[in-house]
Amino acid sequence: MATTAFGILDGTGFERLDPRFNTCIPGPERLVRLWTGGRWCEGPAWFAAHRTLVWSDIPNNRMMRYDELNNTVGLWRQPSNNTNGNTVDKQGRLISCEHLGRRVVRNEPDGTQTVVASHYQGKRLNSPNDVVVHSDGGIWFTDPSYGILSDYEGLAAEQEVAGCYVYRIDPSTGAVEKVADDFVKPNGLAFSPDESELYIADTGASHDDAAPKHIRRFKVNADGKSLGASTLFADCTNGLFDGFRIDTKGRLWTSAADGVHAYDPDGTLIGKILVPEVVSNVCFGGVSRNRLFITATTSLYSIYLNARGL
Repeated sequence: MATTAFGILDGTGFERLDPRFNTCIPGPERLVRLWTGGRWCEGPAWFAAHRTLVWSDIPNNRMMRYDELNNTVGLWRQPSNNTNGNTVDKQGRLISCEHLGRRVVRNEPDGTQTVVASHYQGKRLNSPNDVVVHSDGGIWFTDPSYGILSDYEGLAAEQEVAGCYVYRIDPSTGAVEKVADDFVKPNGLAFSPDESELYIADTGASHDDAAPKHIRRFKVNADGKSLGASTLFADCTNGLFDGFRIDTKGRLWTSAADGVHAYDPDGTLIGKILVPEVVSNVCFGGVSRNRLFITATTSLYSIYLNARGL
């Protein structure tokens, strides 16, 4: 059990499945709930410069903001075009995936937005979902169809692109290139510490029990712009993998139905942080990047780890 300002949280704790997990959790540490009141929270992104976190509350068409310095939460943007996944680039700018807008946008320092991707080969994207930025400035994102399946997280519409793909936006030309096309519902993605590998989740089982619910690990080609062969990294043992992030040791921390699952780079599930709501995404933050922020259905949680995010 974890004690927070909201009282005792039932359903929290740890499952230690491998001795390697023991070193990841400081002895007295417990899960803390920082805020609740969302409908489906997603896409946490950390701003180190001013120690704040923003995330999406997709069905409520808004983005929220947590201030670590004074431990407060407030509305950051509404409407948000049903923004889902977010990340921060090397220049400290927020990159966001919009379900309603069916595009990827960059928030500039002056408050304006730049559309960095909205079409592929002249056709509208489905509903960009999650996004990461490579050290060369390339923006990689997934494009499942969740935002156009109904009006709940976007707007019901016909799919224009033939499938649900993974894309890269060239930082020099702005060209949108398809890098993977063999997914049912591509979702979360993250690079390994040296960027030689890219992990991508497939949540196809959300609408088809026979479809994938796993994470694949791709080799990134020497050009840094394309993907090579892939292998199965992990199958989800409870619900679906959605969003995830990597620490400096190459461990993967991913969302699942019962909490956050921690994987060693060799693919072993070493432990779980139990959360009383279905988890959607995670993000490392804090002064030392050792604070794991967790978006889970209606709430924002956090826990300090003996691990640092990339």
